[in-house]
Amino acid sequence: MKWTDDRGGNVDDRRGSGGSGGMVVGGGLGTLIIAAIIFFLGGDPSGILSSGSVQSSGSGQQRELTAEDKQIGQMVDMMGKWNILTWDQIFKENGMTYREPQIVLFEDTTHSDCGTAQSAMGPFYCPADQKVYMDMRFFNELQEKFGAKVTEFTVAYVLAHEVGHHVQTLLGTTQKVDQLRRSGRYSEAEMNRVSVATELQADFYAGVWAKRTNDTKGILEPGDIEAAIDAAQAVGDDNIQKRSQGYVNQESFTHGSSAQRKEWFMKGYNTGDIKQGDTFNQLLK
Repeated sequence: MKWTDDRGGNVDDRRGSGGSGGMVVGGGLGTLIIAAIIFFLGGDPSGILSSGSVQSSGSGQQRELTAEDKQIGQMVDMMGKWNILTWDQIFKENGMTYREPQIVLFEDTTHSDCGTAQSAMGPFYCPADQKVYMDMRFFNELQEKFGAKVTEFTVAYVLAHEVGHHVQTLLGTTQKVDQLRRSGRYSEAEMNRVSVATELQADFYAGVWAKRTNDTKGILEPGDIEAAIDAAQAVGDDNIQKRSQGYVNQESFTHGSSAQRKEWFMKGYNTGDIKQGDTFNQLLK
């Protein structure tokens, strides 16, 4: 992945205010994407976040950010700016106005309007405050536990997926899904299908972002798209279930299979057209 001089990605860097340690770096700066099974199989993160049941393992001591920490912060700031520029242009093309989310970098635990944000949750988007939360240290697990290839563009894919959820909030999709969930008209299995549709659309939006940003910034290098696909496949519900329980139960899927996540990311990347991402019609008939 090629770096640019773009900065101003609306990043709130809370690292160093408590906890300790940095993100392990291998093959470049990135080791990011994955979420703990409790998050990926749970759908909406707000209920788990607000419970506050997972305790922080950090020391609670303030620390100085290392040179590597600062470089990682610069990378996320750059990626945040890329998302702002690309989505602002896409929204303008469709007669809409884009409002960028804030990206919060933290360690161990921090506050969000959805409840307590904890590293065990993995990266997530909180629609209540329109912020993306990421504990950078957590994401070493993608490589260590799931064997996925991790690169800087893996970080870009995860961030783009979470910003995709912000796009859904701006377009009203998040609110419609929440209304369905609260209505009680759908069974648990049906709501799981709604959740899958929501997550696959976020993958699609990540693919659209990658295509459009590369067209204007030329950020992609050989292997970048493959790294994003590898990460998407690693966190497919079928792969997580096989590793965690030894078998696959499709009715409990909440994020989509490895094949589905790859398919929708690549559809977004190949088309670059936000209007081609109606995952709901195909999954809710």
